[in-house]
Amino acid sequence: MIEIGITQSLTIDRLTAPGAFLTDGEGSDVLLPNKYLDKKHEKGQKVEVFVYKDSEDRPVATTETPLVGRNQFACLKVVDVSRFGAFMDWGLEKDLLVPFKQQASRMNKGEWYIIYMYLDESTQRLVATSKLYPHFEKDLSGLEVDQEVQLLLGDEHDLGIQVIVNEKYNGLIFHSEIHQDVMMGDQVKGFIKNIRTDGKLDITLQKTGLEHMEAGAAKILEVLIEEEGFIEVTDKSSPEDIQFYFQLSKKAFKRSLGNLYKQKKVEIRENGIQLIDTKGT
Repeated sequence: MIEIGITQSLTIDRLTAPGAFLTDGEGSDVLLPNKYLDKKHEKGQKVEVFVYKDSEDRPVATTETPLVGRNQFACLKVVDVSRFGAFMDWGLEKDLLVPFKQQASRMNKGEWYIIYMYLDESTQRLVATSKLYPHFEKDLSGLEVDQEVQLLLGDEHDLGIQVIVNEKYNGLIFHSEIHQDVMMGDQVKGFIKNIRTDGKLDITLQKTGLEHMEAGAAKILEVLIEEEGFIEVTDKSSPEDIQFYFQLSKKAFKRSLGNLYKQKKVEIRENGIQLIDTKGT
């Protein structure tokens, strides 16, 4: 079965004037236009393609890779707005439509949004929505606190930044957990801090507990080495200075610095921090 919105391996059945017709071996075929063919393509050859509907509402194959697949989240840019809705650039010739009724708030040309792409069952067309909540996985039973996860950063809210966790869960990074420059659309790793009963996840960008302290200590040592063993920052410096140099909160910095002091890796002076031992760093 040839599926719309999925990258799949199909076989060249026949070469024609407009292009190659690909088959799934079960009686269905789809056109791969000439612009995606080259001399190496021949009858019987397997080709990896993505299938969607063209501007004339016909299924068509492409060897190009879209920025989002069916039932996936992505951060995309609106390139046009019409009476039908907003059109987003998703890396293919035909732009991706977000109908007005599927917009959480009115979309504007030139702006970026987190969307979810799905197949409209009534039209068999790929469309997108910025109403994300119905599409999050609600079963969190396979997740654990402190588990490393992949994040897609979304909109900023009063409490923090919404994130898509492992491409299917709803998460939040509180403002107090953010100690580095981030922006919507960034894809970074994080860690589960709390699994909530409402089906949401609290996320941190750094490991908690002792592992967090070690990560912070490693960052302090890294900066000290870059600064030739001394930096004019101490545990009494402002939170802004600490975040600028180490991308750590003052609390995390003091904890990690204390850990390094106990290990006799650094000497804390009135005017700064001196690296004592760089072996193993």
